[in-house]
Amino acid sequence: MAKKKITATTDNSEWKAPKKRKPRKPMSVEQKAAASERLAKAREARAAKNPDYGKTNIHESLRDLDDEHQLSPKRVKEWIKVQKDYAKSERAAVRQKIKGAEAKLAMHDAYIRSMLSYLRTGDWIDMFYGEQMQNRIRNRCVALAYYWYGPRKGEPKRDVGTFYPDLGLVWTQEMHDEERGLTDDGRSERESTKQRSKGPVARKKRKRSKAS
Repeated sequence: MAKKKITATTDNSEWKAPKKRKPRKPMSVEQKAAASERLAKAREARAAKNPDYGKTNIHESLRDLDDEHQLSPKRVKEWIKVQKDYAKSERAAVRQKIKGAEAKLAMHDAYIRSMLSYLRTGDWIDMFYGEQMQNRIRNRCVALAYYWYGPRKGEPKRDVGTFYPDLGLVWTQEMHDEERGLTDDGRSERESTKQRSKGPVARKKRKRSKAS
């Protein structure tokens, strides 16, 4: 069966190819420095007109933090940029099927999501912080919990590594052992004074030694 010939109904006689844009010349070091200086001045001028400039995506509780604060928005934004670079390199490693790359990529992506959530909500939900996740977050007790039964009924519960405002310090493992009367091997003083039962194996050995 012969194919039906299709004729165009549109008129493209006046169409002209777009002009090719010449590639920009790379900026020199002096030009980059001057451009960054102009950009900084423009940002300062906008911030003077609008105090909330650049802070619309940052939670209100974080806007007044000093830049030297360990979790200031400025620092967190720099950490996000570094972690995105790491994630980019790990994606390339995943495509090359390098062992362990998927786990590292998931770790970087999760940390980036945690930091973005912090900027939006003001709550740090990750267990670590820092550019390389090298620092560990310390917990702070907001309300004390108490034992409601047993020999320690009425006493507050405390976790190692948590800061308690009523004490003004972090609860350490040594304090935990001292409160519970534990020895260096983790047993209580009462258990350490008990003579260890050697069981039937020792009795069999004793009988054999007498027979010999």
